[in-house]
Amino acid sequence: MFKQLTNYSMVILPDFHRVFNLLSDKLARWIRQFILLLPNILLAVVILVITYFIARLVRRVISNVLPRVSHSATLNNLIITIIYITVLVMGLFFTLEVLSLDKTVTSLLAGVGIIGLALGFAFQDIAANFISGIIIAIQRPFTVGDVIQTENYFGTIESINLRTLDLRQVTGELVRVPNRKVFESSVINYTVTTHRRVDVECGVTYDTDLEKTRDVVLDCMRGFPNLLTDRPVEVMFTGFGESSINFTLRFWILYRRQVDYVGAKSEAIMRIKRAFDRVGIVIPFPIRTLDISPELLEQLSKKLVRE
Repeated sequence: MFKQLTNYSMVILPDFHRVFNLLSDKLARWIRQFILLLPNILLAVVILVITYFIARLVRRVISNVLPRVSHSATLNNLIITIIYITVLVMGLFFTLEVLSLDKTVTSLLAGVGIIGLALGFAFQDIAANFISGIIIAIQRPFTVGDVIQTENYFGTIESINLRTLDLRQVTGELVRVPNRKVFESSVINYTVTTHRRVDVECGVTYDTDLEKTRDVVLDCMRGFPNLLTDRPVEVMFTGFGESSINFTLRFWILYRRQVDYVGAKSEAIMRIKRAFDRVGIVIPFPIRTLDISPELLEQLSKKLVRE
């Protein structure tokens, strides 16, 4: 039994020494390589530190210069961030070059390309909103504070981001509209011209003097607030209604916000009503005419008599 254990230990010990020698040789080579690579590591650290400070300096300089060229804060932030990250990535590539990790750089680029392609398919809606936001920031079809109308929403722009547009509706709700929806749909900007036409529809009875009606309406618009005097005030008769002859009052006002339009329309309606009451022009109620046959009228008469 003792001889068997002795023989077994004699077999194990050489294997242990061989493994230990292999590990020690490997560790010694690693230490020698680290010592040889130590100057490159120190140089790589210096490059990273210099790159970081250069990136911050470039970002600060561009932040001071870019607003003089572009007034879009969203676009400016995007450009500054892209340049800042680009400088950092270039410094990282120089660092890997110093460390003789060229193949690692190639592998990283290949991996980034594959990951970017996969993310592009997975988040194509987000990418579409992002690209639309960049185009909107460059073209600037509207700015913060403008009153716009899209296909589904109407209100004042509160902020323009790279992914969404924040729109405050006239009823108070805040709507975040995806930039892709805004970019692809028709948009009416009511603020861009600072002028807007107001249309007020009304009607008078058939026995009314239409020329007198036109003169009364035009006279009541004298001294109207925010009225553009270089645009004519127009009264156009538009058709024969069921109980009235219809007309439309059209005039232009200075427009800065939605309350200017709503207030002007309300003021015009009140002025027309006061002027018509003063001269006796009647705005008719809807009239319905019922034709009753003699037989039906006789039946109704008998029924009313019995009751």
